[in-house]
Amino acid sequence: MNNKDLVLKAVGELFGDKDPSAVDRWVSPTYKQHSTLAADGPEALRELISSLPADFRYEGARVIADGDVVALHGVYHGFGPEPLVAFDIYRVENGKLAEHWDALVPVVRDTVSGRSQTDGPTRVGDLGSTEANRKLVAEYAEKILKGAEYSLVTDYTSTETYLQHNPEAGDGLDGFGVAAAKWAEQGKNVVYKTIHKVIAEGDFALVQAEGEFGVPVVYYDLFRLADGKIVEHWDAIQEVPAELPHSNGLF
Repeated sequence: MNNKDLVLKAVGELFGDKDPSAVDRWVSPTYKQHSTLAADGPEALRELISSLPADFRYEGARVIADGDVVALHGVYHGFGPEPLVAFDIYRVENGKLAEHWDALVPVVRDTVSGRSQTDGPTRVGDLGSTEANRKLVAEYAEKILKGAEYSLVTDYTSTETYLQHNPEAGDGLDGFGVAAAKWAEQGKNVVYKTIHKVIAEGDFALVQAEGEFGVPVVYYDLFRLADGKIVEHWDAIQEVPAELPHSNGLF
């Protein structure tokens, strides 16, 4: 079983079937947690699974596998009164889930672009471009997101097609520029300080970063690429809480 299938099987039993015994089958004894929702270790995950309400469900949208890491993008229903858009990253070791990171943000019904936070293409394609796309997105993250070298943005992003799923931004580079100006007026300048991960498979690449958006935040940015340029964007921007249920940090 490859890592993508392993993670999907494990998550299906844990969060689909809501089966606490799945922890014994799929989770490493040294499971390391970075989520805001659970303490460290497999027993804390078992407690979380056991506490899920009967109507809890996960609606998956996309899966990206990159070596020992698998990233999921979807929506959780039942963690609270409102659905949550989520990015989950799992590290697999010796056939078990060994480490987990995530970001969760509320579903926004009315978005500027008219797109939802998770709709759009779901199937990974163009596997031969994985490394080229990883390199491009890694450079984009360092130069544009972190370095704010906006004069170079069209080196990485298509000027013809840039489909936006951030709920407050419209399509195209101009759409994002309008949103960024509005955020700045609200005291929420977009600042990326550290790029932690770039996870790539085929025409998709996910960036995990930390920075500020008025307050300290975690950034998860998912990009779809075509013909060597970024053509679509999904994201989650989660505020860093004052306290975590573990000492591992969010990264």
